[in-house]
Amino acid sequence: MSSRTARKSARNTSVVYRLAWLTLGVLFAGMMIAIIVANRVVPKIATEAPAFNPLAAGDSAPPFSVTTSHGPFSLASARRPVFLEVFATWCPHCQHETAVLNALYDRFKNRVDFVAVSGSPFAFDRTSPESLGDIELFMRYFSVRYPVAFDPTMAVANHYLQSGYPTIAIIGTNKRISFIGTGEISRQKLASKLRRVLAER
Repeated sequence: MSSRTARKSARNTSVVYRLAWLTLGVLFAGMMIAIIVANRVVPKIATEAPAFNPLAAGDSAPPFSVTTSHGPFSLASARRPVFLEVFATWCPHCQHETAVLNALYDRFKNRVDFVAVSGSPFAFDRTSPESLGDIELFMRYFSVRYPVAFDPTMAVANHYLQSGYPTIAIIGTNKRISFIGTGEISRQKLASKLRRVLAER
């Protein structure tokens, strides 16, 4: 091979490498932008939901029964305080709150009954109907450890859901609402509310 041919081949190879690296760079930049957009901070702390039955601390807790991932649960039969969450699988705030609920469950599960109940008719895509499969996918994806129930009739949501997802209610052994709130609530605040309801027993 002549030196001229060798130089031409080297230049061609160099161009190919530069184009390959440029293409990879563009793809990487596109992926990073997509990740940033997908994980952008949501300014609100709750996802809006229709208000079904506004409740306040001191109100009688509406009775309900569900079948959870840990077995049947009935508020009427509960002998301990109850931590209830009404959530939607597609709600980003509900997804973020799973870590908080996992931590609280690990800490208080021997003294408090935990139950999270689906409260939206829509699945992850917000258009197709919610199903038990969506609930199971939600639990696996977010490593949920606390009991979760699929409520296709939305009976619990009709009683407890406030103006946003998630709605969290803490119910005393007297079957009255000790605390109710919506949106992402800190682990510290919820732990304080649980300690308070436990002290009232």
